[in-house]
Amino acid sequence: MCGIAGFIDPNLSHADALSTLNKMLVSIAHRGPDARSIFSDESLHLGHNRLSIIDLSEQANQPMHYDDFVIVFNGEMYNYLEVKKKLLDKKYSFKTQSDTEVILAAYKEWGSECIKEFIGMWALVIWDKRKKELFASRDRFGIKPFYYIHEGNKFYFGSEYKALKQSPVFKNDLNFDQINRGLQMGWVCYNDETYFQKIKSLPAATCIKLQTSPDSYRDKLQTFKYWDIETGKYSDLSFDEKKSKFLDLFSDSIKLHMRSDVPVASCLSGGLDSSAIVSMVQELNPGKTYKSFSVFYEGKDDVDERPFIYEVIKKYPAVEPYYFSPTDKDVEENFHHALFHADVPCTGSSFISQYFLMKLIREHKIKVVLDGQGSDEYLGGYMHTFYRIIADMMKSGNIFNAISLTSEINNNLNSSFFKAISHFGKSLLSAFNSEQSLYSLEFRNYYPFLPGKSSQKNPFNLEKQQGSAMDNFLYHLIFNTSLPSLLHYEDRNSMAFSIESRVPFLDHRLVEFAFQLKTNDKVKGTETKYILRKALHGILPEAIENRKDKKGFVTPGESKWLRGPLKNILEIDYNKLDFLNKNRVGKLMNEYKNGDNSKAVLVWRVAVLNYWMNNLN
Repeated sequence: MCGIAGFIDPNLSHADALSTLNKMLVSIAHRGPDARSIFSDESLHLGHNRLSIIDLSEQANQPMHYDDFVIVFNGEMYNYLEVKKKLLDKKYSFKTQSDTEVILAAYKEWGSECIKEFIGMWALVIWDKRKKELFASRDRFGIKPFYYIHEGNKFYFGSEYKALKQSPVFKNDLNFDQINRGLQMGWVCYNDETYFQKIKSLPAATCIKLQTSPDSYRDKLQTFKYWDIETGKYSDLSFDEKKSKFLDLFSDSIKLHMRSDVPVASCLSGGLDSSAIVSMVQELNPGKTYKSFSVFYEGKDDVDERPFIYEVIKKYPAVEPYYFSPTDKDVEENFHHALFHADVPCTGSSFISQYFLMKLIREHKIKVVLDGQGSDEYLGGYMHTFYRIIADMMKSGNIFNAISLTSEINNNLNSSFFKAISHFGKSLLSAFNSEQSLYSLEFRNYYPFLPGKSSQKNPFNLEKQQGSAMDNFLYHLIFNTSLPSLLHYEDRNSMAFSIESRVPFLDHRLVEFAFQLKTNDKVKGTETKYILRKALHGILPEAIENRKDKKGFVTPGESKWLRGPLKNILEIDYNKLDFLNKNRVGKLMNEYKNGDNSKAVLVWRVAVLNYWMNNLN
């Protein structure tokens, strides 16, 4: 895991170019403290901060050369040994044991099509010295970040906003579409947009080609998508066969994600996903000492997941657990640093818990951890999934089943009559509206009293995909509405402490298989992630397999921290937030200070946005 930066800028002198590149690399030094190197070829300059994980030798440092090609690469190609064998059969030779060199040889053999061979996470740039052509690619789910600015005959790129802020083409003009998405929807990224007008994000599963010429390449930047999920093609296998297939794919993903020349550990929340990862690691490596790391909170109404974590430890005593419980003082002292590394005004408080988790891991000198992101998005782990499932029942005429499932869900939640009616109404809306219409409705009505500048009425476009309402919902969770923001936090929090965080549920083979399953393979009755639970039966602790509640990264944040250690950020600079309604923001803040928690999430978002604009923007 590393930090990459570079540019093509024919207007800079060589000395100015080296100075600029050095500033870019220094700004993201936390991503790779083990080595730093650069490469220049006329107006092209590449830089790399290395976090050594595979092949720890100096030979594996980057930028790395292979014949006419040079690469800077952030990420891991987990199946590099299998791809390397294919290339050895084609008479390629290698000087290192790194995955980086395999990527270069694969690019020489297959060109941009080589990306389809890879299982992993990456943001990479390859320079063809002979053709004077730049190729860039981002992994299928956008696990690793890639930002760029393209202006005339200049092209700058980097792993974080911080790097591009050091470039001479950066301007501090805010993107109000993204600000509104953050406030209204909680998304910190969308498609190719960022919080700055100038900075673009390379979308997931997308590549760039940039062909330079002696004069200009103003119109020669090409982007193309190399992969997508096909939805709605359900498998004809029996459920037992599906379970077996899922287990094989999950097991293989864990095996690949454990490849490392430094020790690997796990985040362990006590939830289904992280427990599944730790349990599978132990199933594959019986009795092997394996570290796990957890954050918890103690206090009235706080969530402490240790009882479920203890279930994993009891079943697998070789797991060596480490815990941390952040105090109010810890939150106060670390908030600025956490937000600095986040790069964005974080739209919820859970990122702080994850920050402390990564801090704990770093204190124990671990460089690689496995984490559970991704499963909820394609196996139906969220409450909103049920609205789409019930909607599909309605559309197919199964009204009785729709009413019955709604009743069962609300009984489990101990919902009031009016809450139950509301849930059924949301399902009814889902039956007759596209995801675009549903999210547009939410955008217009969720917090309608804070109008902001925007270039468009609904600053997002959720195109209809193949398959059911549930398939469409899950697809957009992965690529637009949920997972991109979670992966943003995952990357920034881990890299703040020079840690490589791997997410084995996002092996694309596993995701592709899940989208071939029927709805009741993933959600059966009120039981979410059904196939995961059943495929790991006997491997998971029974209490975890049967666990029905979903906590996520629950923190005391919006309800307590803003009245305690972070109360200072409630003082709003209305000159900075002049695009919001001053009277309504003031009323919102006063009601919260007086004890009204009903809009605590919005209070958090406005307060953090204000802090970010005053201190970090």
